[in-house]
Amino acid sequence: MQIDTTWLRKQFAQFNRQYFDSKLPTPRFYVGYSRTQLGSLSWKQGTLWNNRPYRSFTIRMSNYYDQSEHSFQSVLLHEMIHLAIAHSGIKDTSPHGVVFRKMMERFNNDGWDIHVMTRIENMDRSNLKPRNTYQLYLVLALQMDNGQRFLSSVNPRYAIKLNKEIPSIHEITHFSWYMSSDAWFASIPRVRSLRGIPVDSEFYNEKLRTMTPTEIPDLPPGTYYE
Repeated sequence: MQIDTTWLRKQFAQFNRQYFDSKLPTPRFYVGYSRTQLGSLSWKQGTLWNNRPYRSFTIRMSNYYDQSEHSFQSVLLHEMIHLAIAHSGIKDTSPHGVVFRKMMERFNNDGWDIHVMTRIENMDRSNLKPRNTYQLYLVLALQMDNGQRFLSSVNPRYAIKLNKEIPSIHEITHFSWYMSSDAWFASIPRVRSLRGIPVDSEFYNEKLRTMTPTEIPDLPPGTYYE
């Protein structure tokens, strides 16, 4: 079988309730065709609007090999263990150390098949072709009266609300909306309020040159992952 981000979100929510008391933050999901990694967890941290810190997690999984649903679920749980350790701030002895292995053993006792490393040499390659899809991001670009510049990846459901709020904030001297498929926006939180990543003017202008201007609420339907 092959999986997609809809499957990942559904399974993640189920396992989060079942094994983690719904305490794990929902990460971004990405399905690719890696030959060497069945799954991975990555995260970034930095400073948001008004110097608020953030951490953004991403779970990536591969459709390159033909796996059963149970195998895909076990890979996802592997990455969720990593997420639980990273989110809690627990210091393990190694990436697959004592804490990881204790959680892995508990899950495997419940019928899962989680491994520290999975041998892929004898795995069958999926005969399904990669999907030619990409994700679009709704981007808000802001300039402040003190010269600062911010870029935000905005949840489209909140775009109209934010668009109405911006004119009342006198510190904002200019703002514009864009569409972008730039993967850089996958590494920052997708916001529902006026928050953004501070960037320098060179980076700001470089991103603007590569994006397509858009108007709110004239957004292309069906182009976002929820």
